[in-house]
Amino acid sequence: MKDFKYGNAICYSGFRENQSPQTKVYPSYDEVKEDLLILEKEYDYIRMYSPSKHAEVTLQVIRDLGLDLQVMLGIDLKGEESNPNCAWGGTYTDEEVVSNIAHNEEHLLQLIKLANEYEDIIFSVSAGNEATPEWNENLVQPNRVLYFVNELKKHTNQLVTYCENCAYWPTILGEVAEAVDFISLHTYPAWAGFTIDEALETSIKDFNNVQEAYPNKKCIITEAGWPTVSHGRGIEPERASEDFQKRYFKEINKWSKDNETLVFFFEAFDEPWKGSDNPNEPEKHWGIYYVDRTPKKVLK
Repeated sequence: MKDFKYGNAICYSGFRENQSPQTKVYPSYDEVKEDLLILEKEYDYIRMYSPSKHAEVTLQVIRDLGLDLQVMLGIDLKGEESNPNCAWGGTYTDEEVVSNIAHNEEHLLQLIKLANEYEDIIFSVSAGNEATPEWNENLVQPNRVLYFVNELKKHTNQLVTYCENCAYWPTILGEVAEAVDFISLHTYPAWAGFTIDEALETSIKDFNNVQEAYPNKKCIITEAGWPTVSHGRGIEPERASEDFQKRYFKEINKWSKDNETLVFFFEAFDEPWKGSDNPNEPEKHWGIYYVDRTPKKVLK
């Protein structure tokens, strides 16, 4: 079976001010080019979340410029049922559920198309991102994730994975774990309420819990990061800072290199479109670069 070498990896969503996947206002070719010329100096891999126009432009820029970047590309799954356990949405009419399922099937086909067109650049395809947790507004059951995994395996030549929070791999994703070529897990000590002093130990424990559950499967981390600002929703303001991000970035990258385990740091650039309208919403502030592409303290 194909494999991939160890390298430096980062999550990439290039939406700037007044751009978002929700409004379908995407970064331009030149904006993506600016981003990738920044990232390719330090990174071997980038991860993207949706086979959208943004991903298409990114892949085209990599090809046009001959950049030495490999891409993991996934499906952005929408909720296939209503989820009353979600605190911020997730209620759908029957018509909306039908529309969401159609969206997911369409994105599956689009991912297959891009994977075949850019087989030299896309090293792995993902059947989705954090779709199975009970808190998710876009809830998709594990058996449906398994379906997307199997369809990708049938119709692409890339390695197939699925990206999910570390807690759900040992509990509800056994069949998915057996089907994927490797397991992609997420670890967020800050969201889990841990301090920066506990962060690295927490992430190592998260990784080991999944690896021990599936000792015969290769595991990597596809999201691990630290916010630089928070208004207190989910993360206490005093626990979000550039100093803490710099420390966690340094520690998780050292662990990654020491163990030759791929870790996609979350995230390359701040994402102003995310979360609430509060400017200090933590969802907006995980980048190692500000939205204007100037570096934060982690890079200085």
